[in-house]
Amino acid sequence: MGCGASKNIVDTKRGMPLAEMHAGIVGAAVTESAGLVSQPISDSAAHLQVKKPVLTENVKAAPASLEGYAAHAFWGAVADKYCERHGLPAGTMKDPYWVKDAEKADKVAAAILDWATEHGASTYCHWFQPMCAQGRHGMSGQVQLGMFEFDKDNCPKWDLEGKHLLQGETDGSSFPNGGLRATHTAGGYLTIDPSSQIWLRGDSIFIPACFVSYEGKSLDEKVPLLRAEQALSREGARLFKLLGHEIEGLFTNIGLEQELFFVPTDAYYKRPDLQMCGRTVLGKAPALDQEGCTHYMAPINTQKSVFNCMKEIQEECYKVGIPLKTRHREVAPNQYEFAPCFGPVQQQIDQNLVAMQICEEVAPKYGLRTILQEKPFQGVNGSGKHNNWSISTKCGAQLLNPGDLTKKMKGDAKLFPIVMAAIVSAVDAYGDLMRMSISCPGNDFRLGAMEAPPAVMSAYLGKQMTEFLEKFMNGEVKEYKPTTTDIDLGVPFTPTVVAPSEDRNRTSPFPYGGHRFEFRACGSSQNVSLINTVLGSIVAAQFKLIADRVEKGEDAVAVAQELLKKHMKSVYNGNGYDPAWPKKAEEKGLWVIPSGVDAILKFTDEKNTKMFEELKVLGPEEVKARQTCLLEQYLLTVETECKCMIDMIKMHVIPSCKASGLDDKGACEAGMKLLEDCLGQIHAAELQDAAKMCRTLRLETMIQVRKTIDELEGKAAPSCWTLASYKDLWFIDQNS
Repeated sequence: MGCGASKNIVDTKRGMPLAEMHAGIVGAAVTESAGLVSQPISDSAAHLQVKKPVLTENVKAAPASLEGYAAHAFWGAVADKYCERHGLPAGTMKDPYWVKDAEKADKVAAAILDWATEHGASTYCHWFQPMCAQGRHGMSGQVQLGMFEFDKDNCPKWDLEGKHLLQGETDGSSFPNGGLRATHTAGGYLTIDPSSQIWLRGDSIFIPACFVSYEGKSLDEKVPLLRAEQALSREGARLFKLLGHEIEGLFTNIGLEQELFFVPTDAYYKRPDLQMCGRTVLGKAPALDQEGCTHYMAPINTQKSVFNCMKEIQEECYKVGIPLKTRHREVAPNQYEFAPCFGPVQQQIDQNLVAMQICEEVAPKYGLRTILQEKPFQGVNGSGKHNNWSISTKCGAQLLNPGDLTKKMKGDAKLFPIVMAAIVSAVDAYGDLMRMSISCPGNDFRLGAMEAPPAVMSAYLGKQMTEFLEKFMNGEVKEYKPTTTDIDLGVPFTPTVVAPSEDRNRTSPFPYGGHRFEFRACGSSQNVSLINTVLGSIVAAQFKLIADRVEKGEDAVAVAQELLKKHMKSVYNGNGYDPAWPKKAEEKGLWVIPSGVDAILKFTDEKNTKMFEELKVLGPEEVKARQTCLLEQYLLTVETECKCMIDMIKMHVIPSCKASGLDDKGACEAGMKLLEDCLGQIHAAELQDAAKMCRTLRLETMIQVRKTIDELEGKAAPSCWTLASYKDLWFIDQNS
């Protein structure tokens, strides 16, 4: 990343530019030179101005260009240009230890100030990730400060020093904390995360930061993630040294596939539930849904608003160095996906949160709203965020690529099966934590619903890998060399398709996909920091377990073989959607936790608290605090949904039925009474009991009431129904 200083590059083989960001093209989704003119049109919501692409005649398309990519990210070539101006060597920003040198920090600040002001920025902020921030725009916290001071004559002058970059302070009183601080001890302290990129949007620069209390307890999502990365690096280097290989350490790379929905703004404003909850709590399905799979990977209609919206989202991401290369339609109507390149875990999570914010901010310009919640509509697929996960040594050897690892580690064939033994045993030993990490409220409706993996924690390895590990487990130690398969299409002029060693298994929560694992069960609205904190920690714990036993005199291969014999039960290569699988998994002793609330309660189990504490990732107080925050978040989510359903019945359904000549007020009032009684019982209960009651309210009582209301929608005259229907919300191509 960071190619803003590069020359203009044109690739005629590619149809889409990485960025169109110069000489008036900056920030525009469509341009006159590309054959389109942006003109405002009136949206049905009168206060909106929506860009409408208008075709022009006799215009020539502008050449594709890579120039300007990451010009608004202070990293790589962009940062080097300004750092060298202030006497710092190229690559300064890639060594996070520059923050330990006050003189160097002042020079970095001066370089950043030059870059920022030259690109129109006049403010800065420490950008941090509060705990349980789902529902918060951008899922971040920040206070934007001017980068200037006043002299004795009250004249302003630019000012940004090293001390401003390194530390900040804010009031932490209103962020979720789970009891880690009280109202009268409200200090929240911010410090830069130099392993992630500073970026610029609008008139402000954003400094990725960590957020802690006065006593040093983590109040955010990032600190535990960075600690887990340190633990994985430390324990991995320790194990490799015991196996005869000196490495500096390990780090995690991830790639996040972000699914989302776009809905028309005018219909969105007629859905209080989408506005308040991010999902519909009422709504009758139309005649057409997703059964024909006509939406999946179909062309994105270039004459409709979604195409230009997605294009501008990508361009905004490219400017700040987010490599959002992939876009396509997903299965459900109006559902789409973006996906970036792989990158270091802390950077990818930061960038995913920024990309989600950009999606929400760009969409209204095109008469759309972005819906990031996991299950916004009943009866069609929800959205996930597949977390592709791999581990590398700092010298570049890929631990999950058997050929690369063996080659770069002196031909040592035993390393790969030992690494795999650690991961397989981690899934079995700590599957409850994996399930806990994906227990966002929206996943209530996805897991096990034949659209996402079931709530059974297992790993898919495929036939070849499984057979290899079984042979290793039983004493055969040799290099793993998976074979590929050539597929002849029967057409002489087409290339031979080379298929990988195994097919894809989309029904597994944690399949091996060739050089990576893919945690497929993550929720689309989640900050995946906790997910990756768990993955890094549980694998670090198993590396530590093996290293501890080797230090005591045991043979590493023998330890790995024993782990596989005990934990190979967590490998399942079959159909995770098979209705019989959860019961079979339970009989095998795997983690089967259908309830997200029950999974959250596993967070504080003794083995889990002990593991986090030993690895110095989370102390017992921090574990308990996070559990409390997750339960409170679930309770608040369901309570909001229930209140919204009551309001919609009272203010929309009953009047609509009356206008249609339907006499169903009694059924509606009975439903509201049932919901209100449930809320009263929840308010009187303790937190854990209240959360369990909320799950019953959400998945049983509210669905029961919804069935009655959806039937009334089917009877009412469409002209009298004041809520936007599913037909209005879906099918943008047909409706606009």
